[in-house]
Amino acid sequence: MLGRTYEAQNCSAARALEVVGERWSLLIIRDALFRGITRFTDFQRSLGVAPNILANRLDGFVAAELMAQHQYGPSAQQREYLPTDKGRALQPVIIALTAWGDRWYAPQGPPIDFIHTHCGTAVRQDTHCPACGTTLSPQDVRVEPGPGGRHRAALA
Repeated sequence: MLGRTYEAQNCSAARALEVVGERWSLLIIRDALFRGITRFTDFQRSLGVAPNILANRLDGFVAAELMAQHQYGPSAQQREYLPTDKGRALQPVIIALTAWGDRWYAPQGPPIDFIHTHCGTAVRQDTHCPACGTTLSPQDVRVEPGPGGRHRAALA
């Protein structure tokens, strides 16, 4: 894992990876967002993740406010984990990562498609300019200091 201090690196991507950068993290979020899984035993069954690791990730998601924990039955053990707005905001990240995996690691074609419920069209994650609408490639984008940037040297 990355360190928890960022004196040498003022980077939102690094901070985000502290919360969701571990192997199981995005898979848990994926199952919650796209498969409707909310209960511990269902996450465990779906992913085959060790209970201690799953409990650690879910507790971390609750602490980071990506998920809210709710008791769904009379027992304190009957808890479900529901994505919050902050957790649901990871949807385009998962779609984009899946598209990248489809391109480079799915020789037989995509194992799943994300489909728009309303019209039935496959969803694609692209980067567009908000002003002119142009679809952007990596060479069309440059990095400049933002309001939270210290100075240009911090980007190097």
